[in-house]
Amino acid sequence: MPKKKAVILVSGGLDSATVLAIARDAGYECYTLSFDYGQRHRSELAASDRVSDALGAKVHKTVILDLRTIGGSALTDAGIDVPEEQTEGIPVTYVPARNTVFLSIALGWAEVLCASDIWIGVNAVDYSGYPDCRPEFVKQMDDVCRIANYDAVEIFSPYLNNTKIDILTDGLKMGLDYSQTWTCYNGRDKACGKCGACQERLEAFALNNVTDPIEYE
Repeated sequence: MPKKKAVILVSGGLDSATVLAIARDAGYECYTLSFDYGQRHRSELAASDRVSDALGAKVHKTVILDLRTIGGSALTDAGIDVPEEQTEGIPVTYVPARNTVFLSIALGWAEVLCASDIWIGVNAVDYSGYPDCRPEFVKQMDDVCRIANYDAVEIFSPYLNNTKIDILTDGLKMGLDYSQTWTCYNGRDKACGKCGACQERLEAFALNNVTDPIEYE
């Protein structure tokens, strides 16, 4: 019997790598999808390639989509600095409508592939500040995906109500090699260790009593 197909959104980070591993272990034929959206942290695209290859994706696709044309985020506008301290409100690293766009394109590819599911690694840490990572957003997008095509497509977000620590704990149990991943918001050769993404990652490794395998400045 053929495997069920799934489109997995892969950013190159810790969360999406773990989600890809879960989908693979659940028996899905995995098609991974990344986006070259004009982000300053280009290292994540190389990490997406590595993670997809290491975890046995059937096909890995990178869609070019230049969100610098609308700006509004420290990740797509060189004039906005990536903060090294926690800020109030919606973080400047939030990219307007990014997950809405990404999930819509993932739905299109799922239709082409006749895939039944889309997997995404949004989690509690993200939705505390990013509006398009909130549970209600994921639920509404899931409703859209179920009716936008004659064959319903379902969104799976296994870590929606979990923290980075929970995700890393599961990944370590599965033996994942997190040296292949990239988390830092800054576009440098080594992770900065100071931005919000780096701090959350380092905390997760510290609380798991494991040394982070990637290099920091």
